[in-house]
Amino acid sequence: MIQTLDDVLERARSLADDLELAEVRRWKEQQPGRKAVGHMPTYVPRELIHAAGMLPVGVVGGGDRLEIIRGDAYFQSYICRIPRSTIELALSGRLDALDGMLFPAICDVIRNLSGMWSMIFPQRYVHYVDLPQNFDPAVGGLFWRRELETLRRDFEGLSGVRITDEALRSSIAVYNDNRRAIRDLYAARGRQPWIFPFSETWQLLRAGNVLPPEEHTALLRSYLELAPQDVERRDQDRSRVVLVGMFCEQPPYGLVLTLERAGCYVVDDDLLIGLRWLQEDVPAGGDPLDNLVNAYLNHSVMSASRYAPEGHRGRGLIESVERLKAEGVIFCAASFCDPALLDQPMLVSALDRKGIPHTEFKYSEDTGQFAVIREQAGTFSDSIRLWAAV
Repeated sequence: MIQTLDDVLERARSLADDLELAEVRRWKEQQPGRKAVGHMPTYVPRELIHAAGMLPVGVVGGGDRLEIIRGDAYFQSYICRIPRSTIELALSGRLDALDGMLFPAICDVIRNLSGMWSMIFPQRYVHYVDLPQNFDPAVGGLFWRRELETLRRDFEGLSGVRITDEALRSSIAVYNDNRRAIRDLYAARGRQPWIFPFSETWQLLRAGNVLPPEEHTALLRSYLELAPQDVERRDQDRSRVVLVGMFCEQPPYGLVLTLERAGCYVVDDDLLIGLRWLQEDVPAGGDPLDNLVNAYLNHSVMSASRYAPEGHRGRGLIESVERLKAEGVIFCAASFCDPALLDQPMLVSALDRKGIPHTEFKYSEDTGQFAVIREQAGTFSDSIRLWAAV
């Protein structure tokens, strides 16, 4: 039972480091017959998985604690690391608790990973979630509706449970509550990043990859209540920055700590953005599939893996900087991440037009040396404080 802030943080740490999916295995053992469906980062309709009585499980690679041996035999070295570490997790049995796997349309690498997965594990359910890039309701909306209907049938077959409209509405309400808690967490950090530091909120967000949404919401609410009670948390002379580029392959925890120690208050980011992809509540009444379609078309977050019409790229980033009174932006894309790196020049142009300072570096999930990043981030933090004082 969670009683103190230390309890909350220890719980979040243990779940964030759960490469063996021990929490998922415990959940399944509590009631024989339960099933879990994994998904790669960014958006998938978790409500449909939940409505079938299954557990959605976020898979974000092996981080810096996994040595890749067999995974390197399946993918070339000049792509990002997450597909190789995901294959390594699977071949080593760490993902055996998953009864199915979803691969959302993030990039060509993830598309290829879905095909590789089908060949390696032909007995397991796998589906490439082809997200719409056309936001016309008569085109992209119809396409996404049909995709949701396919997933609904697939999940019914996998779980043996019929997904009624009532069950789906109930799951939508559960995830509305979860997304609301995450929005509250980000809003609180934006206001007082010394009370809700980046290194803690990131681990709390990661806990949502393996917890049922109801439990994750309760964990977030406990943190929001307990963190302000710690009188040792005081404001410091740091720069307010926004991070961009971490939406898929996650950084090692040491890099997260490095940015804080370099003098940065991270007031916004795109880490694990799939958990907060929909920016507003999905209506719980009416046709639930239509509601999910409309939410995706009209209330999706801006991301490098999502199409934006000409002239719109950079708008979401500028709005975030201005709303949170950030003093600069740090581009920190995973090495070889095509969506993030191709998006960056357009975002840089948008920042330059507004006179917003920025810097950039690249990382991989197993990055182990942070001295150069700390020096660069520290210099950037110092410089924008000096510019602000001029």
